[in-house]
Amino acid sequence: MQISSRFTIAIHVFACIDVFKGDYKLTSDFLASSVNVNSVVIRRILQQLKAAGLITVARGSGGASIAKSLDEITFLDVYNAVECVEEGELFHFHENPNPNCPVGRNIHRVLDEKLMRVQNAMEAEMQKITIADVVEDTQRYIQEQVK
Repeated sequence: MQISSRFTIAIHVFACIDVFKGDYKLTSDFLASSVNVNSVVIRRILQQLKAAGLITVARGSGGASIAKSLDEITFLDVYNAVECVEEGELFHFHENPNPNCPVGRNIHRVLDEKLMRVQNAMEAEMQKITIADVVEDTQRYIQEQVK
């Protein structure tokens, strides 16, 4: 299991938007240059974040801005916006365990509750971390490098 890079790219985008707001037009090309990915990737993520109500995007070259206070946006909000978690389940279970095998017949009963506990723990931790936390740390590191 691995969360896709969409999540970390989205967090990176939030940090860029906040750090560079007022200094640059925050277009997908500008954001892509910081993330070092194709601007198509950024546009897809911006669309997902916009659909979740986390950012606004001005048409044309107006750029992106954050739609809420940074301390109101959690990692879980971003994760839910950009990750394609089917039916709210982090773990994708293999499709057809063999019902004629004693392990295959029981594996769902063995794992389902355990996997849900892991997912709930991860989501609870993600709920505690905000974009404000990331931006504060980013600003601090930038300031340290300037000294």
